[in-house]
Amino acid sequence: MAGMDKGNQNLIVRRTNTGLGLFTLREIPRDKKIIEYVGPVITTEEANRKGGKYLFELDDDHAVDGSARSNTARYINHSCRPNAKGYTTGRRIWIWSLRAIKPGEEITIDYGKEYLDEHIKQCKCAKCGAGAGKRNGRKRAPKRRDEG
Repeated sequence: MAGMDKGNQNLIVRRTNTGLGLFTLREIPRDKKIIEYVGPVITTEEANRKGGKYLFELDDDHAVDGSARSNTARYINHSCRPNAKGYTTGRRIWIWSLRAIKPGEEITIDYGKEYLDEHIKQCKCAKCGAGAGKRNGRKRAPKRRDEG
């Protein structure tokens, strides 16, 4: 299955050994904004009631519900050696490159131990193969200092 991100024609969703993943078609330089993790902002109480694996925490009181398939960033998989990271800017979550990412490379972030324990159980990233180890089972994005 392949699909293009409407907002960024340089990204594509492809099959991986763990399901679907987000890949870049062009090189992404280090420290560049890649894509926004989008969805409705919900309260922590709503997130706890709803549950699910596409919740990305903004702060202690709010999360982004990225479960809609229109949220292309939801296809970013976990890696213990990620090439990207999520940062909050106000009520938005942006995925930034941690290093240069080569064309054809999968974009990955570190979901954190709690998320792995709750949703994945056993890490299957390239570093771990299978067997490694967020808050309430949600990813969490720190604030990006230079974005306000």
